[in-house]
Amino acid sequence: MVKTVEDLARLVMKAAEEKKAENLLVLDIRNLSVIADYFMICHGNNERQVQAIVQEIRDQVLKNGFSVRGIEGLDEGRWVLVDLEDVVVHVFHREEREFYNLERLWKDAPVAAFAQEE
Repeated sequence: MVKTVEDLARLVMKAAEEKKAENLLVLDIRNLSVIADYFMICHGNNERQVQAIVQEIRDQVLKNGFSVRGIEGLDEGRWVLVDLEDVVVHVFHREEREFYNLERLWKDAPVAAFAQEE
């Protein structure tokens, strides 16, 4: 079975949902940027939840044969960036998400069609 970038994005979304990530948003940035195909943005209510979300994403990605290029900010648990090459995941603490408001910066990016189905 060929695994696509969309498969990876769906997997990441489900892993985050498994750990009760809030306000999950998957943006399709293929026509706006060369850095990735999808941005996923979500948040947890405290540092432990943020770390648990990221660890579940990492575990599921590796378990399913994808690779993790890097994880930044995990120790602090305030804003964690997970680089999965074509999918970039931002897991915020609620306060940081409200402050940085990445959704505003990427307002021209449509929500991924498969994320609307879920």
